[in-house]
Amino acid sequence: QVQLVESGGGLVQAGGSLRLSCAASGRTSSSHAMGWFRQAPGKEREFVAAISWSGGLTSYADSMKARLTIPRDNDKNTVYLQMSSLKPEDAAVYYCAAATKMNVVTERYEYDYWGQGTQVTVSS
Repeated sequence: QVQLVESGGGLVQAGGSLRLSCAASGRTSSSHAMGWFRQAPGKEREFVAAISWSGGLTSYADSMKARLTIPRDNDKNTVYLQMSSLKPEDAAVYYCAAATKMNVVTERYEYDYWGQGTQVTVSS
């Protein structure tokens, strides 16, 4: 089992930046690809960004790719989501996920573990 805990959400003004963190614990010795998804009220959970186990491969949602980075620190069992130029439409609950795969994973159904989410609110 892998436990994921997100942090770093909060209220930010439009145009601002935010860094989310996701700390993994449990069976973190296994190779896990990591990802971030988000879900706004009344909408489906959607892919935001993903990174392979090694960190060598990344993938981003087309609508956000210019404003995102997803670094990871395997020594700390932590993955981050750095977001910039935030817009009110970026407001959502952001979820961290882990997949028992080594390559980058973008499909929600391929993830095995999920965090509880962290709320991001963007004021206009």
